[in-house]
Amino acid sequence: MSGLNHIDAQGNARMIDVGDKPATRRRAVATGHITMNAAAVAAIRSGDVPKGDVLAAARIAGIMGAKATSQLIPLCHPLPLDAVDIDCRVESSGVTVTASAATNGRTGVEMEALTATSIALLTLYDMLKAIDKAMVIGGITLVEKRGGRSDIAP
Repeated sequence: MSGLNHIDAQGNARMIDVGDKPATRRRAVATGHITMNAAAVAAIRSGDVPKGDVLAAARIAGIMGAKATSQLIPLCHPLPLDAVDIDCRVESSGVTVTASAATNGRTGVEMEALTATSIALLTLYDMLKAIDKAMVIGGITLVEKRGGRSDIAP
């Protein structure tokens, strides 16, 4: 266990000290998809969902999720986010959500982008479950991470 940086010498969980790392521009992008039936897709496109504008709600929920990441994921550092963007693309099979997060900081924002994606998708599920009880959320993945030592780029 000594090779894991969230575990101390005694095997206890700990938060990483990033105080000595230089602050750099950090950006991450994550994506995921919610598959739904044609009736749910049609309701989104027509704006005829009983709970209201599901895409606007998903975008706001995703942003709120990114901002709350350190409260939801143990050992995550609270980050001053400079930007969070949520894109919801309606497709014939459902909705693809892509979230990006950015900061100038000492640690990456990949957890914020992943959390934003997840929360946006869960919001879509909640708002559409009266129309489709068999929706499936999946494919949540980090597609880009820039800044710091370990960039992941398309």
